[in-house]
Amino acid sequence: MSSVDYSAILLAILAISGAILLVDRFVLKKRSAAGSLALSAFPVLLCVLLFRSFLFEPFRIPSASMMPLLEEGDFILVNKFNYGLRLPVLNTKILSTGAPRRGDVIVFRSTSGPPINLIKRLVGLPGDHITVRDNHVAINGAPVALVPDGQYTGGFGFTGSPLEKETFGTDDHVIMLAQNRYAADFDGVVPAGHYFFMGDNRNDSADSRFAEVGFVPEDHLVGHAIRIWMNWRIPGWPHLGRVGNAIR
Repeated sequence: MSSVDYSAILLAILAISGAILLVDRFVLKKRSAAGSLALSAFPVLLCVLLFRSFLFEPFRIPSASMMPLLEEGDFILVNKFNYGLRLPVLNTKILSTGAPRRGDVIVFRSTSGPPINLIKRLVGLPGDHITVRDNHVAINGAPVALVPDGQYTGGFGFTGSPLEKETFGTDDHVIMLAQNRYAADFDGVVPAGHYFFMGDNRNDSADSRFAEVGFVPEDHLVGHAIRIWMNWRIPGWPHLGRVGNAIR
């Protein structure tokens, strides 16, 4: 997902607009052309920044790691309120509103390399002992239910890949076992204040099983992915049949 920090860009433009207004008010003591533009833009920019920072933020899915749930070209809406309110850019939590639940699909910031946003499914909570053997997950010694659910027929180079229905508690979701790809195993305990994530496309996902992602600190969580609001794989045409689909 994109590495561009739009909140930082919005905050910078907002600061510039505010500075122009202050110069007009206290230095020039008159409204300049730039000041008129800044006066019109300031409240709009402020509303957009507050909406993106504290309520909902849109993202685009650029990869296949969350197939079959999410496809390349999906534009998703992420709830920024579910896991607590954070200051834009600083990402400092100022209000706790809830905790992530196992099975949530979550956007989080990468822990190594260039700062990018990733999207995966939450599998392991702090303190959990997670083992993955040949795509079968066990949490604290208890195997996670996994039953066959047909084959993928949607293309994208994955046609014929086995689908499995995985169940966490009372909630289930479908994962894909991409053919001719390596099934990565794992064994470890999730540290306090961290989370363990996996992609639904289990054989084609760089996730917490790999060192470049690893366990994700709580302060790297961005928000809970809740719905697809558009699908447009460029080049091509929008796929309106996916608009409005819930992300579970």
